[in-house]
Amino acid sequence: MTKEIIDNNDPYKSAGVDIEAGNNLVDKIKDDVASSHGPNVLGNIGGFAGMFKLDKDYENPVLVACTDGVGTKVALAQETKNLSYIGQDLVAMCVNDLIVCGAKPLFFLDYFASSKLDVEEAAVIIKSIAKACRDSGCALLGGETAEMPGHYVGNNFDLAGFSVGCVDEKNILTNKLIDSGNILIGIESSGPHSNGFSLIRKIISESNLNNKEFNKITEMALKPTHLYPFLIMKILADHNINGMAHITGGGLTENIPRSIPKDFSVTINKNAWEMPEIFLWLQEKGNLKEEDMYRVFNCGIGMVLIVNRDDVDSIQKDISDHGYKNFIIGEVVKKNTDYPVKYL
Repeated sequence: MTKEIIDNNDPYKSAGVDIEAGNNLVDKIKDDVASSHGPNVLGNIGGFAGMFKLDKDYENPVLVACTDGVGTKVALAQETKNLSYIGQDLVAMCVNDLIVCGAKPLFFLDYFASSKLDVEEAAVIIKSIAKACRDSGCALLGGETAEMPGHYVGNNFDLAGFSVGCVDEKNILTNKLIDSGNILIGIESSGPHSNGFSLIRKIISESNLNNKEFNKITEMALKPTHLYPFLIMKILADHNINGMAHITGGGLTENIPRSIPKDFSVTINKNAWEMPEIFLWLQEKGNLKEEDMYRVFNCGIGMVLIVNRDDVDSIQKDISDHGYKNFIIGEVVKKNTDYPVKYL
């Protein structure tokens, strides 16, 4: 048995933790982090906690919090050395949840844990997080970087984060206004977003792809998750919205029922939009049933708005004006005990 020699100058480094690397990372990212800060952020990077001052224009402010991770999309990003947008995925999975209840994202914090800190790699990821925060109108208020040799194996790392938003109590978006005949407007996704990647990676690994095919498929799979906050906040300011569903893990089949009253179901017209190429490829190569596709993946629809029929045209126009494709994908119907979501 070989006995590890302790470095008396830096015993922690001999255990696999490099304090200096952590300091170098802070130097590399501090300007990017600061660029996401507005006048509401008090203090600066390097303290023990972040502070955020609420605006005075809230009558009865309600704080809303969400947490999420990127899952095994991280593994595919590492394998392809394509880490430039994985930070956006992390932010998007949190802030896109916040806006479903009408909350404006205020700030975000990340947790980056690795077996051994690669400063350049970590800087790319955290710069992506900072940019996504700016693009979502929120501040990267702080975070944590941890080296855990012996817990994470090889070059592995994991990402998690959480976001806090705020909504005036009178503006909280509930499902109380949803009624039979309401229309479902589906807003395009950029691809699988950050869900289903254990299955995606399995299908890719079993498909015997050549380099060109592998690069094409992984590029489509790794497209960064759409950031919906600016779009949705604008829609909420200008239109009446009865409900919303962020289509994440569980697909259309499981996420839409979370947003409607228990005495209603929905019907979805599968022909209302064209399923993007990445999903058609996954279905064919993975020999997946249609019902599994709609239960695992977003299948091209990242956000669903539930609206009154008379408001559909104006809402669709506004969504299109912001550069997003959108489709009338279905409607709310009286409760059918046989199904919460029926595909036509």
